Amino acid sequence: MNKIKTDLLVIGAGSGGLSVAAGAVQMGAKVVLLEAHKMGGDCLNYGCVPSKALIAAGKQAHTLRHGAKFGVADVKPKVDYAAAKDHVHNVIETIAPVDSQERFEGLGVQVIREHGQFVDANTVQAGDTQITARRVVIATGSSPFVPPVPGLDKVPYFTNETLWDLRDLPKHLLVVGGGPIGIEMAQAHLRLGSKVTVIEGMKAMGKDDPELAAIVLERMREEGMEIAEDAMAEEITGKAGAITVKAKDGRVFKGTHLLMAVGRAANVDKLNLEAAGIEYDRRGIKVDASLRTTNKKVYAIGDVAGQLQFTHVAGYHAGVVIRSILFGLPSKSKQNHIPWATYTDPELAQVGMTEAQARKEYGIYLETVRFPFHENDRAIAEGKTTGLIKVMVYKGRPIGASIVGASAGDLISLWALAIANKMKMSQIAAMVAPYPTLGEVNKRAAGAYFSPRLFESDKIKKVVGLIQKYLP
Repeated sequence: MNKIKTDLLVIGAGSGGLSVAAGAVQMGAKVVLLEAHKMGGDCLNYGCVPSKALIAAGKQAHTLRHGAKFGVADVKPKVDYAAAKDHVHNVIETIAPVDSQERFEGLGVQVIREHGQFVDANTVQAGDTQITARRVVIATGSSPFVPPVPGLDKVPYFTNETLWDLRDLPKHLLVVGGGPIGIEMAQAHLRLGSKVTVIEGMKAMGKDDPELAAIVLERMREEGMEIAEDAMAEEITGKAGAITVKAKDGRVFKGTHLLMAVGRAANVDKLNLEAAGIEYDRRGIKVDASLRTTNKKVYAIGDVAGQLQFTHVAGYHAGVVIRSILFGLPSKSKQNHIPWATYTDPELAQVGMTEAQARKEYGIYLETVRFPFHENDRAIAEGKTTGLIKVMVYKGRPIGASIVGASAGDLISLWALAIANKMKMSQIAAMVAPYPTLGEVNKRAAGAYFSPRLFESDKIKKVVGLIQKYLP
């Protein structure tokens, strides 16, 4: 039995775990990193990276079909689905060295490719090695949640982890789940030539602003996607190439392939958390504002911490715990400034409160300003006029922003900055954006907050009139 004593043990080599390990070792801490599966975790191998690569392939096919409005003849693209998957794997391979075992060992991290499980409050077993650490960070992420729908265990299906091994384009893809993963993959496959049906038990894109989500869903339906809402799957039957999903209300959906995309489940099962006195529930490990678990020597970050499940949140969490672990300084995580995006076309992005949340919190004191993409000159020039920005303002400060439209995921960053730093709308309005860019949408939204105060105010008009009368 090998025994190791270290300053910091990190369990999980996904985005959060790698960020903690790299930061800590480069600042002088002794670090051990455990990873039994693939370095880079879900984001690199099954999530963010491959999905965006496939979305890019679908977008290219869609562009070829719709060039006539620019004076370029529409063409029917010849889609090689296997080659599109090669593109996906090439993207993964290009990024992988940054997350590789070799790189982290080069930084000074001791990497052990084994599962880790607690044997007591201070000790973790990994294969034939026992590790005792001053502090432990659990960063095991999450996995696809597959609900116990009757018949599913007898039918071939894909999740976001297994979809990337498929080499033949599905003739008719059934997607159970209308959240971000399901909707993104549905549109990508639709544009690559599959017939696609999304089956959602409640409302598609139900966690987003309903006005903005409706714009995305309308575009998808225009492109030919069937989106069935309030269609809770009751039974799934069939075989490869002929699958049937029956909803509780009697609706029946038939297709050739099935993708289950109903959510994520925190990876806690193999950790033996009870031995370490660490509490958890179905959402994940219970943590306080500093991301400490009920065992004060152990932290949990990223998806497994039961909060927002995004790669950039795991990276943010890494910064929070490093401050506490390495320097012994108080450090707390927040969520109100965390942005997220769904990379459909058009994209949908959010930071802070939605309009409904802000209305509930601030009532009549809330102001909502809007600006449409169809009044942005760059959007007009590029034919990307479908879109809208809404900014929720309380006492002159933005408390939330919702954007649907081209590059919404990029545009939301400004509002994340503003909310994180408690900036005022006047500071956004003072920004000069280059013309013509989509970035002007943000400035125009800020301008829309001040327009009624300046241009519709009798008081302002009287003051200006008086000044003009006596101005030499």
